[in-house]
Amino acid sequence: MPGKHAKVVIVGSGPAGLTAAIYAARANLQPLVVEGLQPGGQLTITTDVENYPGFPEGVTGPELMDRTRKQAERFGTEFVSGDVVKVDLAQRPFTLALDGGEAITGDTLIVAAGATAHYLGTPSETRYRGRGVSACATCDGFFYRGKPVAVVGGGDTALEEALHLAHFASAVTVIHRRGELRASRYMQERAHKDPKLSFAWHSVIAEVLGVEGKGVTGVRLRDVRDGAERTLAVDGLFIAIGHQPNTGVFRGLLEMDEVGYLKVTPGSTRTSVAGVFAAGDVADPVYRQAITAAGTGCMAAIEAERFLLTAGH
Repeated sequence: MPGKHAKVVIVGSGPAGLTAAIYAARANLQPLVVEGLQPGGQLTITTDVENYPGFPEGVTGPELMDRTRKQAERFGTEFVSGDVVKVDLAQRPFTLALDGGEAITGDTLIVAAGATAHYLGTPSETRYRGRGVSACATCDGFFYRGKPVAVVGGGDTALEEALHLAHFASAVTVIHRRGELRASRYMQERAHKDPKLSFAWHSVIAEVLGVEGKGVTGVRLRDVRDGAERTLAVDGLFIAIGHQPNTGVFRGLLEMDEVGYLKVTPGSTRTSVAGVFAAGDVADPVYRQAITAAGTGCMAAIEAERFLLTAGH
């Protein structure tokens, strides 16, 4: 099935991809955005965003992404629905095959496919996602000032989330299925010293409790040793068991770490293949914020433009 060609093809339509599209379109590069399975990215399942500059009263995630998409469209960005299932980066123009059978070619490629938070996968957790269940303390911790919360996980990420939440919450309970943490010794020492932190050892979440239309009221914990259950009253539950960058289709084609985050040249968005750039959470295991994703989207578009000028396009 014949497809389209663009000077700049952008995979992903979250803050990174759409910002890259805005900059590329304003540079008259007629970018083509492949929207992916979740158009708008993770923000489309985020209720309130209060830390994105320019919105003093806050904005919902879907509204923020809708406005950003319209801005990209205004400057001439073209959008294609679908998910990338195969990529050929052996020669330029690069070729991308979509799940609907269409083939797209691009003189440059910006990978901005984002990352997916690992969740527990229970129906009750899904029911309250965005209404008390979160995977980002930096994004949502402010909403829990003076309220008890819980964090699921036992690694550095979980303790970083818990320590951040301790600045706002009245109490933070770290729920871990083992009797000891996997986190670094330094992080463990910090966590044990914080008076707001406590630990629910050998525990898993059997059910997230809440009130429809209002949100989370607690969790039902199950002891993995004897099956005993108890209820922990919390207003927020933060899942901190890791993220998976959406880079599987690029495995073996672009350099990435053991988790799957794309490796870029320090201080840039350049990947291991000339003409391919990475923006947003696909290359960011540290910050994972909409504003940092947008910033790297800007960088990627500028670098793509410079690459095309150098390459004579």
